[in-house]
Amino acid sequence: MDRFKSIQNFIKAADTGSFQQAAVLQGISPQAVSKAIGQLEKELGVRLFHRTTRSSTLTEEGVRFLERIRGSLDSFESAWADAVQSTGVEGGVIRIAATAPVTKRILIPLIGEFREAHPEVEFDLVVDDHFTDFALSGIDIGFRCGTQPDAHVVVRELLRMQLIVCASPAYVGKHGAASSREELANHFCTGARQPNTGKILPWEFQIGEDVKFEHVSSVIFSNDIEVELQAVLDGVGIGQLDSIVASEHIRNGRLVPMLLETVSERYGVYLYYAPRPDMPLRIRTFIDFAVSSIRSNTQFAFSADELKVFNQVGGAALNKTIDAD
Repeated sequence: MDRFKSIQNFIKAADTGSFQQAAVLQGISPQAVSKAIGQLEKELGVRLFHRTTRSSTLTEEGVRFLERIRGSLDSFESAWADAVQSTGVEGGVIRIAATAPVTKRILIPLIGEFREAHPEVEFDLVVDDHFTDFALSGIDIGFRCGTQPDAHVVVRELLRMQLIVCASPAYVGKHGAASSREELANHFCTGARQPNTGKILPWEFQIGEDVKFEHVSSVIFSNDIEVELQAVLDGVGIGQLDSIVASEHIRNGRLVPMLLETVSERYGVYLYYAPRPDMPLRIRTFIDFAVSSIRSNTQFAFSADELKVFNQVGGAALNKTIDAD
């Protein structure tokens, strides 16, 4: 027996004096009200109502039970309403698919911040570089870097990715920096393979209104951006890295950016999800939170003014390093 529902039926019937009216108020049948109250009486071992064909009145035991239970029920409902209003989100799991760099640099801090306000929500992260099929994987939300997903999903653009040519200060100090695309042929470079196909990806350069694609001779290739990042940080060569993985290292001086006038912003970071009319509130709340937080976060890309500043600082640091040598 559902005690809470039975007590609700009892109070409605007591207040209206009618099982029929109690049923109408709750949108259920009179038979359901009668059954619930009958079960309650059976469990309590007392009769709560005097029943007639026209009305129902409380017995003496019913009056005493109503007096004691009403205050407790009101307190319970008030506490429940306060809790729901304070969070607005029911508990449960949100299952998310995302690439490793997005998971590590964007999602983990975001989830930590979200759970401070909604500790009842849990997360299941599927780290994957492929476009995830929601129907097959049971995914609630996907995050994708690159081109906009073209499947039958709802897509929200979060930020534009920048492709930045950079190298470690140690590499620059030993081999110098490339001041033009043509000079890259005289340097050791790193390369990337497309995770899905294994094809070697060309470097991209924004030249005026056009994007130029050029294959750069590389001494090391990887299908994992974190591996290529580490190779560049360790001075193996010059790499073209996206701003998601490179921005932190450029800002703290571990990477020196170059050819900043050619930075391409053709790719983006997207949040996507399957359209569904019954989306749980916890998922909708996290989507809105993620979109607002990531769009307002400027740490994963550089403004035009920042690029100019880094160009000047990078050049000054480079000259200082070379002069010291």
